[in-house]
Amino acid sequence: MNANQVMALAAMCQVAIQVQKLAKYGQSQQHEIEPLLESLLATDAKNVDEIYGSRANLNSGYRALISQLSAGTEKNVELVKYVGGMVQLERILTSKPDALSALGRDIDATKAKLDHLELLDESIIAAFADTYARIISPLGQRIQVFGQPALLKQASIQNRIRALLLAGIRAAVLWRQMGGKRRHFLFAKRKILAIAKEQV
Repeated sequence: MNANQVMALAAMCQVAIQVQKLAKYGQSQQHEIEPLLESLLATDAKNVDEIYGSRANLNSGYRALISQLSAGTEKNVELVKYVGGMVQLERILTSKPDALSALGRDIDATKAKLDHLELLDESIIAAFADTYARIISPLGQRIQVFGQPALLKQASIQNRIRALLLAGIRAAVLWRQMGGKRRHFLFAKRKILAIAKEQV
């Protein structure tokens, strides 16, 4: 277990927290979403830190991870389901070369639009959401989002949630690339907790 693996876990937790806030309250923190979406564009990063800009950008993710693993704190069951869903979808995605190639092409096309638009422009978020709907959703293992039905019917909320979940898949890819394994969730909790505490 190392700091890069824990950073990927923190990113997945930050995605999960923002998805929860959107689904339940229709709100999200722009400064917490931005580094997550930026990570989708970091396809040629020279090192892991470049993917999220700074570990400080994942502060709420680290705090959620610490809370989840600390004894005596109330557990966020939905967060566990979301992170587990991201890890599971990533495993399916990486077994399908055609889907991976299509994902790469989509990300490149969205990158090209950033010559004229800001990252958080509605059309960029919609492009990420469309990528998730066309490439990730058909893989079979859908992530069930819990929230207010009236909010979940709104296109802008749907787009933000899907864009965030795409960023969550990106973090799950990083987790695996850094050597993350499912057994670490069971047998390395104390080590994960110790590393996460060093980051906040």
